[in-house]
Amino acid sequence: MGETETKELRDNILSGLDISFQRLIQEKKKSNAELVFSNKGKVVKVKAKEL
Repeated sequence: MGETETKELRDNILSGLDISFQRLIQEKKKSNAELVFSNKGKVVKVKAKEL
């Protein structure tokens, strides 16, 4: 796989991850749920409506 193909594959993967994260946020907003993240090793809960 050449450098150009690798870059295109990487870009497609990142784009797919972005789309899936946006869909996750929309679903969580509909159900007034929280998302859980890690920040410097600590668990942080955030209401989806705050994003």
